[in-house]
Amino acid sequence: MEKDEEFLKAYLQDRKKLVEEALQGFLAPHGNGPSEIYKAVHYSVFAGGKRIRPILCLAAVDAAGGNLAPAIPVACALELIHTYSLIHDDLPAMDNDDFRRGKPTSHKVFGEALAILAGDALLTEAFVLLSRTGKIMLPAEKRLSVIREIAYAAGISGMVGGQALDILSENMNSDENILSEIHRRKTGALIVASVKAGAIVSGAGKNKTLALSRYGLNLGLAFQIADDILNVTGDSAIMGKKTGSDVARGKLTYPSVLGMDAARQKLQYHVDEAIASLTAFDERARPLRVIARYIENRQE
Repeated sequence: MEKDEEFLKAYLQDRKKLVEEALQGFLAPHGNGPSEIYKAVHYSVFAGGKRIRPILCLAAVDAAGGNLAPAIPVACALELIHTYSLIHDDLPAMDNDDFRRGKPTSHKVFGEALAILAGDALLTEAFVLLSRTGKIMLPAEKRLSVIREIAYAAGISGMVGGQALDILSENMNSDENILSEIHRRKTGALIVASVKAGAIVSGAGKNKTLALSRYGLNLGLAFQIADDILNVTGDSAIMGKKTGSDVARGKLTYPSVLGMDAARQKLQYHVDEAIASLTAFDERARPLRVIARYIENRQE
């Protein structure tokens, strides 16, 4: 059997190409807005992201034996929402980062006002895309289910609520329960929505949809724990953004709350749980399994 590293590299390249080509089409300027906002949107969307969330959506479709075509616009909408969150997270009022993916952040290039508007545009355009009957070739009930899952994950109960908790908890005494809640919402919710959307598009049954949701929850927590660890130990040149910022801002992180060794153990636990949740799936779930191991060992 092809080695996992080789398999994953080829799979990620193939799925990323599908997503990139579709994003180019969906974000083509249509003359209904100032050119600067299109420049700001394109700058962040095509700044070299790994496209993990849309690829997870497509991998869930593969695992469930579904058709990729109707899932591609859904995957792209997830990437638009993720990119909006990064633009806003980088703002001076939030995490105040100057670099993202090795390039100056949106507000450093276009100014804070246009960066905020670019984020607003991406969030809104994601739902324009999800609601376009001609693009999302799904029955109305399935399309509404996908929209509901993604909107819930992006809102107060998910990503926005997690970011608010993250800000409000700065310089707070160590609390693993609050930390887990921050990560479950801020990072985990959109990852759960990514795999769950893939399950809905594929028409997966209840048990398989729940299994994919468990996978997404554990993978999301693993992803954020790995991010916390890399913020301490990572190479800023490889990561494309500065390290050490969490400590400087007094953020709650797994290394700060549990210590580095326990944080690594927690990371492995959630990766193992993510993979264990896929027991009922056959070889078509291999991409999801190897992505989990990739998260465990990521360097960027």
